[in-house]
Amino acid sequence: MMRLKHLFSPIKIGTMELTNRIVMPAMGTGFVAADSSPSDMAIGYYAARAKGGVGLIIVEMTIVHPSSAMPLIFAIDDDDLIPPWRELASTIHAHGAKVWCQLAHCGRQRNPGAAAGIPPIAASAIPCPVVKEMPKEMTREDIETIVEAFGEAARRAREAGLDGVELHGAHGYLICNFMSPYSNRRTDEYGGSLTGRLRFAMEIIDRIRAKCGNDFPVGIRLSCSEMVSGGLLPEEVEIICRILAEAGVDVLSISRANYQTFRYLIPPAAVPIAPLAGFSERVKKTVDVPVIVGHRIQDPIVAEHILEAGKADLIAMGRALIADPDLPKKAAAGYFEAIIPCIACNQGCLQRRAVFELPMSCLVNPTVGREKEMALVPAQTPKTVLIAGGGPGGLEAARVAALRGHQVTLCEKTDKVGGQFNLAATPPTKQEFIKAIQYLSTQVKKAGVKVELGKEVTPELVDELKPDVVIVATGGAPIIPADIPGTDKPIVVTAHDVLAGKVTVGDKVVIIGGGEVGCETADYVGERGAMQITVVEMLEDVALDILPWTKEFLMERLNGYRVNILTSAKVKEILDDGVVFTRNGKEESIRGVSSIILAMGAKSVSDLSEKIKGKVAEVHVIGDAKEPRKALEAIAEGAEIARKI
Repeated sequence: MMRLKHLFSPIKIGTMELTNRIVMPAMGTGFVAADSSPSDMAIGYYAARAKGGVGLIIVEMTIVHPSSAMPLIFAIDDDDLIPPWRELASTIHAHGAKVWCQLAHCGRQRNPGAAAGIPPIAASAIPCPVVKEMPKEMTREDIETIVEAFGEAARRAREAGLDGVELHGAHGYLICNFMSPYSNRRTDEYGGSLTGRLRFAMEIIDRIRAKCGNDFPVGIRLSCSEMVSGGLLPEEVEIICRILAEAGVDVLSISRANYQTFRYLIPPAAVPIAPLAGFSERVKKTVDVPVIVGHRIQDPIVAEHILEAGKADLIAMGRALIADPDLPKKAAAGYFEAIIPCIACNQGCLQRRAVFELPMSCLVNPTVGREKEMALVPAQTPKTVLIAGGGPGGLEAARVAALRGHQVTLCEKTDKVGGQFNLAATPPTKQEFIKAIQYLSTQVKKAGVKVELGKEVTPELVDELKPDVVIVATGGAPIIPADIPGTDKPIVVTAHDVLAGKVTVGDKVVIIGGGEVGCETADYVGERGAMQITVVEMLEDVALDILPWTKEFLMERLNGYRVNILTSAKVKEILDDGVVFTRNGKEESIRGVSSIILAMGAKSVSDLSEKIKGKVAEVHVIGDAKEPRKALEAIAEGAEIARKI
């Protein structure tokens, strides 16, 4: 068993001692009560991570002043909020972890109209290129008001029993807004030189010390680079780190980017692991306070090597702890294969919060935010359960049902489990997706599930086995449009078959359908040498079902392959060597094509449920068999059904 001696060694931050080096960094959950305090959902969520063995929890971005109000964001701007924060702190402490909150002001990056009647404020009257709302340039009186608000927020945190606070000095928010020449054009003592641009942050630190004392740890999170022209660069941020450490900050946390470069802020699988460890190493060599580094560090073994190499003192494991709150305990015990793996898909955490403005969830962990209601409880009456289909939804249903004491058989008609998730893991940068299937397939076997490959569930098999419950997780099949002549020609293949390696394509390819599957198939065939690739999409844009920031990386790769993307184009007919389509009211064609790939969505395969009606007391349909969607919904439905049977 590999022992992670560095990751699980104690460390002091100021006067506070941690039992290990794993930090849960601030991440927005949306688990907010009506008064902007931590809700019961939030308390259950953070309690689960504390119980799982993390050393320090830094509770998500917390607003210090009403001018920074944002939807579904915590606040600590009023003494009336102290009691719910005290409840959160005491709950986390009961499980042995330390807890801070991240004090923040959004500045010019506040959601438009989020604080009715109160304009956004900023170092200078320059709008954020993403938010686009003109902010008010802060007066000296405004600055004093916000400095005092940070100090008062820290006082409330201490009175509530929190162990420290982190200042949000990254990502273009107000403290970073003052630090950066990209957004601070002031000519008074709060602008110009580095000393001037740091004055706002230094006054906040001094005010917190005056109100909370030197025995209350204060950290700061910084962007090592804003990754924009004229913004903060590593060379200057390295100096900033030294100045702040000398000014009494107890720990430095390294991040990067701002709203304009948001795709690097919560990096998807397209970004290499641990991209900031090189910069944190530079900082660590020049300061006398601990340094935290995160960003795409999801594996405790990788974390151990970063610490062993002296590149950081603590490791921020954010999405990894969303995926598995018990990661620390499992890693400490050497149970690495039992860790639920974060696959950096950003679907449940980032997409739900930033795009849909909904509370967070997680593709691989459907209990997020529902820890109490989805606790595993032994079944009152053990049943025999037959699961048709070994995709992610079927595997999760099998795992949970078996852990609850049911006798479970899972039948998969192909030669391996994973279903369409195996295809999702095939395009470039998506290989981490397969970790979810590896985890689930290992855990169903450990739970005692009988897995039969190459075996399809039929009415006859149901008659033979006589199960109490059947869960239909048979997935979906590619749509072959009946209204397009020529889909039966030899030139036509499906994206599913291409990604599965069942067919090969030639040099000149047309892909019909520009959603996620179509665009990722273009990426796949481009990587394998197709010379001319055209994507034909009837909507006005492609990849609309992909998270916008993930899409940016994908489109860069497609541009690198010189993929020709035709939007607002409707296919009329498939020919022996090409395709006819209408675009802008005109008929056009592409000829000399070697392969036409259909990527026009999926349809449910659920006929089994009808065929076994009356044969089984309970029949449940989940995932794509119920309605074509994503693995997030399939796994969630599998988890929910298995808890109810």
